[in-house]
Amino acid sequence: MKGKVKTFVQNTGSAWKKGSYSVGMIVLVIAIAVLVNMIAARLPEEVRHLDISDNRIYEISDTSRELLKNLDQDVTFTVFAEKSSTDDRIKTFLEKYTSLTGRIKLEWVDPVLHPSELTENGVDSDTILVTGKETGKTTTIAFSDILVTDEYSYYTTGSTAATEFDGDGQLTSAVNFVTTDDQKKVYVTTGHGESAFSGSVSDLLKKNNMTEEELNLLMAGEIPEDCDLLFLYSPVTDLSEEEVSLLKEYIAHGGKVYITLSSESSDATPNLDGLLKAYGMTRADGYIADMSRNYQGNYYYIFPEISAYDGLTDGLSSNMVLLINAHGMTITDPEADTISVSSFLDTSEQGYAVTEENQTEGTYSLGAVATQTLSAEDTEEEADAEDSDATDAEDDAEDEELEEGRLTVLAADSLINAQVTDSFTTLENLDLFMNTISSNFDDMQNVAIEAKSLEITYNTMQHAGLISVGLILGLPLVILVFGFVRWWKRRKA
Repeated sequence: MKGKVKTFVQNTGSAWKKGSYSVGMIVLVIAIAVLVNMIAARLPEEVRHLDISDNRIYEISDTSRELLKNLDQDVTFTVFAEKSSTDDRIKTFLEKYTSLTGRIKLEWVDPVLHPSELTENGVDSDTILVTGKETGKTTTIAFSDILVTDEYSYYTTGSTAATEFDGDGQLTSAVNFVTTDDQKKVYVTTGHGESAFSGSVSDLLKKNNMTEEELNLLMAGEIPEDCDLLFLYSPVTDLSEEEVSLLKEYIAHGGKVYITLSSESSDATPNLDGLLKAYGMTRADGYIADMSRNYQGNYYYIFPEISAYDGLTDGLSSNMVLLINAHGMTITDPEADTISVSSFLDTSEQGYAVTEENQTEGTYSLGAVATQTLSAEDTEEEADAEDSDATDAEDDAEDEELEEGRLTVLAADSLINAQVTDSFTTLENLDLFMNTISSNFDDMQNVAIEAKSLEITYNTMQHAGLISVGLILGLPLVILVFGFVRWWKRRKA
């Protein structure tokens, strides 16, 4: 009996020790888990939410980071939505974005609990109200502007789904808008068969606080005073002599003009060609081909060399843009000493100007900028001719210069053609284009950021060659044979 009791006590003590040990380990694990979670909660937002999305939709661009780093005004993001039902992608991006600066305050207002807030602020639900404290300016961002849906899919599939995520572009544009007083006006000419901007280009201009308006120079007879940039987008027919004179006068007095040459073959534009030649850009005959820098042997699909001129390569990572059916130029002496010209897009030395009769080898410019400075002395002479009472103003402006006039010319409209930019989304055509726009202004920074696709990226091989066949068929076969040999040896052993 005593032996049984002793055995029972020993077994009970052993079980108690094992149970105590298990309980202790469980408590320790729980304590470690709580401690890890407490530490993780204090980590920066970028560390807590790692971006493992397919297209890096939570990645914040260098442009946004630079803007937020230099932000010297307080901004408030007021989100009018039920936080619990808001798309996780929007919530996560808002938290990551606002964590980069202490200048942005993020607030949530539940429109169900506080419906009067919508009326008082003049907004709808599922909207972000962005407010600049110092400027008093406000703007709104609808959730549908961040998660962009393909409306056309409704007619084909009966449902809609988000195809793009534009959190980075929308928020940065809004912050830039409410913290600055600068807004640029772009007049786009008509009357010469000009093309229309694609939706992507118009969106980027809008993100840079630029508004568009059409202008027929022949009908207006003048360039409006509020014009910050005059754009001639791929004119097919020639300019008139009056229009050329108007453009020259506008540039000479500090105006900014941007011209993209049409990809359509047009030999009957002597006035337009004369305008370019006056600013040191002589058009080459025919289309430009490049034997060295081309897309998969398509010599008229050119990857031009980009010069780091005037900050045009800022924000570019690959420096890869594609031009198709370009009309090239050669840089020559401008007609006036006050004009200087520089090329920022060039072919390689193996470029060719190709016509039906000839192929002329050389290095051709595919994009150039001409600047013209009219000194205060020249301005004073004009004022004297118009008004003899201008002498006092002349003395005050003796050593000053007017704002620099500027003519930007792209030899191919394909840089911003939707068929090119939508087909080659990894290239930086639109980034370079927006840099060429913002470089016209000293007080403007390119903050236009493209939306990111939500489409699934598949790793596929478009051209199955020996390597792909070997990977798809040969490698699995080698592994199967090796496994069979090993199994057979072990079976016989």
